[in-house]
Amino acid sequence: MTLQASDTAPDVAVPPPVKTLNEAGTGPFVLVCDHASNRVPPGYGTLGLSEADLKAHIAWDPGALGVAQALSRLTNSPLVHSNISRLIIDCNRDTSAPDLIPPVSELTVVPGNQGLDEAERERRIALSHTPFHAAIDALIEKRLADGRQTAIISIHTYTPIYKGIARPWEIGLIYDTDASLAEPALAALKADAGLTVGDNEPYSPADGVYYTLKHHGQDRGLKSLMIEIRNNEVATPEAELEWAERLAPVLMNALEAAGGQDA
Repeated sequence: MTLQASDTAPDVAVPPPVKTLNEAGTGPFVLVCDHASNRVPPGYGTLGLSEADLKAHIAWDPGALGVAQALSRLTNSPLVHSNISRLIIDCNRDTSAPDLIPPVSELTVVPGNQGLDEAERERRIALSHTPFHAAIDALIEKRLADGRQTAIISIHTYTPIYKGIARPWEIGLIYDTDASLAEPALAALKADAGLTVGDNEPYSPADGVYYTLKHHGQDRGLKSLMIEIRNNEVATPEAELEWAERLAPVLMNALEAAGGQDA
């Protein structure tokens, strides 16, 4: 079953594929949220999935956008987030990655992603992946041209159980070759005896999940950090705000301890 976008979709107002919030924020971070939305654009139906599937983690990172928005306000930093489900295309993957358009997500077969031809693959890249990364590029380039301190922080959430295996961490920090931002942030979080903190858990760059940060941060020599929060920790707007209020000073203090912008 192959579902592709219709060239004759009704003339309706379609939300943009990417949104930038607080673009003029003068804080030291550029926040990104690759998996902020479970929206499937017109022409794709439900990708052959149930309503429950489209509300589940396979379609997005529940709670991540709420945390990112609150962090944007608390640190006065801009936020760029995708506005299309990762089931259409995963903006946090290289365009050559086998799971860029997942035919199976976790244990769920995605009927609308089976047997796609190259034209549909390119259509989806142009629909979501390209504008998302172009928006991040434009924002970072302007900030650097203005001489503004800039570190890149991506916000994600993950499931308490993955393929039958429980994850004990309430939060994990993911980083690659430059640990200067991660180390003080890990130390601050681990100082809370009530938290189990993942150090390159539940994922690491070796899992192919570091594309956005490598492309926009690490490759530019900017400090970068990926934050993964277990999604049962951010199941309400109040909980999203609580985690943002916890993380804002951790990130600000970590950046100061790391010595600012340059990696």
